[in-house]
Amino acid sequence: MENFDLKTTLARAGFSFKKQYGQNFIADGALLERIVELSGAEGCHVIEIGCGAGTLTCALARRATFVHAYEIDKSLQPVLARTLAGVENAEVVFKDFLKLRLDVLERDMPAYRVVANLPYYITTPLIMMLLEHSKKCLSLTVMVQKEVAERLCALPNTPEYGAITANIALYAECRKVLDVGREMFYPSPNVDSAVVRIDISRGRLGDVDEAMYKRVVQAAFSARRKTLENNLCKAFCLTRGQAADILSACSVDSKARGEVLSPAQFVLLAEALKAEGIK
Repeated sequence: MENFDLKTTLARAGFSFKKQYGQNFIADGALLERIVELSGAEGCHVIEIGCGAGTLTCALARRATFVHAYEIDKSLQPVLARTLAGVENAEVVFKDFLKLRLDVLERDMPAYRVVANLPYYITTPLIMMLLEHSKKCLSLTVMVQKEVAERLCALPNTPEYGAITANIALYAECRKVLDVGREMFYPSPNVDSAVVRIDISRGRLGDVDEAMYKRVVQAAFSARRKTLENNLCKAFCLTRGQAADILSACSVDSKARGEVLSPAQFVLLAEALKAEGIK
């Protein structure tokens, strides 16, 4: 990618940005190298989702064992041919990653890390797809909208803490590792971004009934202004007395709201509901 100029390469290829794909590419070499460093890609197999113009793909290939890059927009083929010229340890697959079957994809894959400058509209579905169904993904290092990053990594009893935070915590530890200004992209988006690293550690909250845990989390945040007692009554068809007793058994104030509970407390609540035979 010597003397690579992103704008010139895109123009020569006759490439037009497509709004539906949320395309904002990174050309700053220092930022690309920093993302690769933070991802832990050194010596690993990497899956990149939404490789765009291939600038991150190229930076990853310099450190990773192999890069499997996925891109939905086939009109980027001539751009990627220029960007990845001479790069032998990377391949681009023109498919929608969200439509792939992970069990088939991972059948012949070693353990891998995901690194991506994600189109913002697929952030949550993609993260949950990998956390819930992957058997070989070690971590995700993804560029997301800054306010989304704050929600993904939020602490209990903060405005940003919500269902997505608690659901990610069931599978992984999530932390924001880098803030990125909008001026670092071409074209510049209307929002600032951040890089989030999600390290997968299944079983980190113990032996949990995942379905019940997620039902409890969904109930807790279904109406944020209502008490947890109210939300549990509605979601699980409980009387107020039943809900109050279950919360008391978990040392949770019956007037508390869902956002004050830690992931570990959601586990206790899920176990208490199961113990009462509630489905």
